[in-house]
Amino acid sequence: MPVPRGTTANKTSTPPATAPPTGVFGRLAAWSQRHRWGAVLLWVLLLAVLTVGSQAAGSSYRNDFTLPGTDSQAATDLMRQHGELQAGDSIQIVLEDQRGIAEREAAVERMLGQVRGLTGVAEVRSPYDDASAVSADGTIGYATVTLDDKAESVPKADVTKIIDTAQAAAGDGLRVELGGDAVRGAEEEEGGAAEGAGMLAALVVLVVLFGSLVAAALPLVTALFAVGGAIGLIALASHVFTVADFTPPIMMLVGLGVGVDYALLIFYRYRHELTHGADPTSAARLALDAAGRTVFFAGCTVIIALLGLVALGLGSLQGVALAVALTVLVTMAASLILLPALLALLGGRIQRHVLKRAEKAAAKGREEGARWRQLAAAVQRRPLPALLAALIALCALSAPALGMRLGFADAGNDAPTSTSRQAYDLLAEGFGPGFNGPLIVVADGDRAAGEAVRAALAEADGVTATSPALPSKDGRLATVIVFPETAPQDEGTTDLVHRLRDDVLPPLERDTGAEFLVGGSTAATQDFADSVTQRMPLFVAIVVGMSSLLLMLVFRSVLIPLKAALLNLLSISAALGVITLVFQEGWFGVQPGPIEAFIPVMIFAIVFGLSMDYEVFLISRIHEEWERTKDHGHAVREGLAATGKVITAAAAIMIVVFAAFVLSPSRMLQQFGLGLAVAILLDALVIRCLIVPAVMRLLGRHAWWLPAPLARRLPKVALERPEGH
Repeated sequence: MPVPRGTTANKTSTPPATAPPTGVFGRLAAWSQRHRWGAVLLWVLLLAVLTVGSQAAGSSYRNDFTLPGTDSQAATDLMRQHGELQAGDSIQIVLEDQRGIAEREAAVERMLGQVRGLTGVAEVRSPYDDASAVSADGTIGYATVTLDDKAESVPKADVTKIIDTAQAAAGDGLRVELGGDAVRGAEEEEGGAAEGAGMLAALVVLVVLFGSLVAAALPLVTALFAVGGAIGLIALASHVFTVADFTPPIMMLVGLGVGVDYALLIFYRYRHELTHGADPTSAARLALDAAGRTVFFAGCTVIIALLGLVALGLGSLQGVALAVALTVLVTMAASLILLPALLALLGGRIQRHVLKRAEKAAAKGREEGARWRQLAAAVQRRPLPALLAALIALCALSAPALGMRLGFADAGNDAPTSTSRQAYDLLAEGFGPGFNGPLIVVADGDRAAGEAVRAALAEADGVTATSPALPSKDGRLATVIVFPETAPQDEGTTDLVHRLRDDVLPPLERDTGAEFLVGGSTAATQDFADSVTQRMPLFVAIVVGMSSLLLMLVFRSVLIPLKAALLNLLSISAALGVITLVFQEGWFGVQPGPIEAFIPVMIFAIVFGLSMDYEVFLISRIHEEWERTKDHGHAVREGLAATGKVITAAAAIMIVVFAAFVLSPSRMLQQFGLGLAVAILLDALVIRCLIVPAVMRLLGRHAWWLPAPLARRLPKVALERPEGH
């Protein structure tokens, strides 16, 4: 938000504004002020209706990981067509006894009989009925519990009962652990602590900034109303559209950060108008007419970036993108409608506090923005060293992202004390690391084709064992279960998937005339990661192109949008590099594993949009000074002096909100929170405070260059009204 320059003034230094602005956002603020109680009650009623409605109707979140056109999806469709897919998911009850599990058959069978009678259980297969379910040394075995539905649909209480019943048989040397997606879901801790910590930290930053609990609470209350309404709305929409089950925490993460940020920027301008003599009513209208335009532009940029995810064509991400875009839209509406009403209700109290602080600052001779002006002057004196140092640091942080491996966390990434992780480790010990992530090769042909592919797979490098060719009920399909030598998340398993598809199976298809497909959850994970990688360039081109076009319209420059796009890409790549170091390489004691496959695109969409906020806030103030004085060096110094404090405060709030999600029990949210926090930190401090002043100094007046033919055709878009209007 471009904040006009000047020292903090007392209430007699400037005549009060008498003519209210006539802009759209100024008129919207005037309506909210006239109907202050109506506007607040409208939001309260809307929040109540959505909350009660979503509680009564419940949610219908469901994941859609279908990948049309991939081998794994074709294999799944083929097995479903021939009735080879079981209706429900399964749980493994893993047993270990150093004396041999055969010695504990009576106790184990008694326990399995109890499990058979539990709610949610469709079938139980004992390890004593299947020799392949017992390790070679006889000390480890597993029973398979088939559920009557998919893991996400089975009540957590039913799964917990299965866990408790099975583990009650442990003792006297017998160890019992349970694995499977349903077990992992039952063990997940409830969220809430991360959100609470983020809001508390944001409140602390706001109190330090404004010195008043009432003033600090306004941006936070506005954000909470917006996020609460958006979550209720999306819960209801999940009955109609496909929305992934991990969407609500992401909505809360982004909604809190963006909601507080937008409300803060408007409130900061409101505070500025109060210190320059405006009464509370005029100050709110002036703030909305000026900062409201910038918030609207920034929100639209974030929404455009999120909707760019639709171009990826991945069903699971499209629902998330639409939900988060709707959250940003609601937070933007709350900042433009609810906040002015709250300011009208509390304006007198806030004005007294703001003017009191302004008088104290003036008495001490403090000049607002002086330190930021000094920083800009220091960078301008030596722009090239400052630019090179910042770029080297960002490139060093970005380097690890080149080795990023995409995938999905499995039980191997769970806490070492969890039963799902214990079961994972026991199965790897007894049957090999590849047992936890087998590949399923589907032969669309006769039994002979199935036997031929089994024989070829058994000889393939990287394969430790295969099952017999299992015919379908109609005999037209055969499946072979392939156990890799390496764990599901190892690069060796990824290489094996590609080697089977590219080298091993094509010659067999030519010889037998059958079609062979590599499927299973491990192959599907790799297909998802490959799909994201292949479609990423198109996604980046759409988001960067649309955002750059908007910046070109606003600043009427070719180099400004180009600079913004390159610097935003650099901050995002640096954030991805930090995520890679922490979560893939295992820094700071984190369990190493792949980066969640959709994290890079989600972080790119959100950070690219948010970064444009700061770009607009800073560059528009520089542009305003440039138009007024035509002194480029002066314009850069005054731009940073006017916006440095608000950019830093807004960034600090988003950083603490995002970083709080590192406390979440979800590995996905931990990666998401850390990535967003690092990207915003680098963007606000390194890029906006060092690189942008240095680049603008080096570009000089050429920064505002726009070819004449293009200048004649581009419409003029003004973010802020000139001072005095």
